[in-house]
Amino acid sequence: MGAILEVKGLTKRFSGLVAVNNVSFRVGEGEILGLIGPNGAGKTTIVSLISGTLRPTSGVLRFAGREIQTLPAFRRAQLSIGRTFQVMKPFPGLSVVDNVAVGALFGSGGGHSDLSGAREAARHWLDFVGLAHRADQHADSLGGPDRKRLELAKALAMKPKLLLLDEVMAGLNLVEIDEVIEVVKKVRAEGISILVIEHVMKAIQRLSDRLMVLHHGEKIAEGHPDEVLNDIHVIEAYLGRRRV
Repeated sequence: MGAILEVKGLTKRFSGLVAVNNVSFRVGEGEILGLIGPNGAGKTTIVSLISGTLRPTSGVLRFAGREIQTLPAFRRAQLSIGRTFQVMKPFPGLSVVDNVAVGALFGSGGGHSDLSGAREAARHWLDFVGLAHRADQHADSLGGPDRKRLELAKALAMKPKLLLLDEVMAGLNLVEIDEVIEVVKKVRAEGISILVIEHVMKAIQRLSDRLMVLHHGEKIAEGHPDEVLNDIHVIEAYLGRRRV
């Protein structure tokens, strides 16, 4: 399997704090790589470094064979890297469909050149994530689960080849989690590679081809989900030495 993303020696320092320390990994084409770890482990920082909302202190990011660590976020989006955010902030005052159309206008390859085409693409992705029935409502009126779907639709409208998912299942009930799992599987079936951060172990086990674990900004395990989740160092990182 070829790699769509290669990360080598990625490090991010905030003054004296090392948030990510010399982390290397790859995401294969068409692969789902799960990223787990305790709160504060550096998971979202890694997603922000890949998407371009943060610049690395050192290290190399190579996407589809091209080094991208110095590119701004909008250029990485144009190169087909999309992401979701933990804190969901729909564009205020816009309808659900126009929120997604924004992604279609500014996504891969420069996006759609006209608003009507962007809205058509937006309706397709809203249907894809199960939110078509809310398309013409104000995005501000959506509840938590539907905002999660909207966040995913906005990212998909950018036509990513690599999708970075940051806790899209947090706060959902079991039925909603199952629904999102099926949507993410559909995304992979579209040929999109995925890096997913998640604390819901049921979801991460069902979705991931491989798992990587961060602790205090460092990679402590990587491999098949069953193997990783039974690793003593991973168990200690999540539960504490006295619980092992």
